[in-house]
Amino acid sequence: MFDIIILGGGPAGLTAALYARRYGLDVLLLEELYLGGQIINTHAIENYPGFSQAISGGELIDALEAQVRAYQPAIAYESVKEAGLTGPVKKIQTSQNLYESATVIIAAGQNPRPLDLPRENELKGKGVSYCATCDGNFFRGRDVAVVGGGDSALTETIYLSRLCREVTIIHRREEFRAAQAEVDKLMDAPNVTRLMNSQVTELIGDDRLEALRVRNRDGSERVLSVSGVFAAIGAVPNTALFKDSLRLDDYGYILTDETMYTGVPGVFAAGDIRRKTLRQVVTAASDGAAAAHAAMRALGK
Repeated sequence: MFDIIILGGGPAGLTAALYARRYGLDVLLLEELYLGGQIINTHAIENYPGFSQAISGGELIDALEAQVRAYQPAIAYESVKEAGLTGPVKKIQTSQNLYESATVIIAAGQNPRPLDLPRENELKGKGVSYCATCDGNFFRGRDVAVVGGGDSALTETIYLSRLCREVTIIHRREEFRAAQAEVDKLMDAPNVTRLMNSQVTELIGDDRLEALRVRNRDGSERVLSVSGVFAAIGAVPNTALFKDSLRLDDYGYILTDETMYTGVPGVFAAGDIRRKTLRQVVTAASDGAAAAHAAMRALGK
């Protein structure tokens, strides 16, 4: 029986564990794959407070993990199958064990949104990717495309421009929805082509991706020869387990108040999985701290 079970080992979950252990609470952190979440694949973080020079996501998570482990929370790498969140005792069933706690902090994050095109699943890892830092080196010296127009899409494009011969960024709107600093970097990259008011309608290739069919808003089409395409069009929250027990918005994100309270006694949500206006590592850490504090108060500590 734990005071708190934390679901997810990204920046929000790790920060929640850090604060909860500093409050003297018994903590179990459950993570399916590896600590760090999506941020571990980020090549360079330039806006995290306290770092005048860019730091990689991996370096930031290594430091945070070491800090958390010094307080010795219980950590288990298990996949959560069921979550019983009602009543005074919360029951979390994983692939291996049943755990119980008085409170739960959900910090399970989100996954990249797919392009929703035919044969996308078949071509994953064969030219279709969702992480430039993970897979970009496989396309060194080749032509690739990035789909999207937000901060992530521009960051991925700039990173790939250092590795690839030509990078085409395809965005369905007239203007990018990214920080001006990222837009300026993109404009300065000599090997980046911008296709605005356009969207990918077909993935072409048998055993591997060979080209994209791209349609412009005016109805014209072109076939773009590329070895890889990187989707950066947003994300889908990992809330399937909670759709019948928690309030979600129209996009599947958990609704909370400013204390991270979900409306279910003893249950809190933190990080990218909850509805918020800004999803950054700094706001995930803030959420984790707030959730741990709220859980402590709920425990009457």
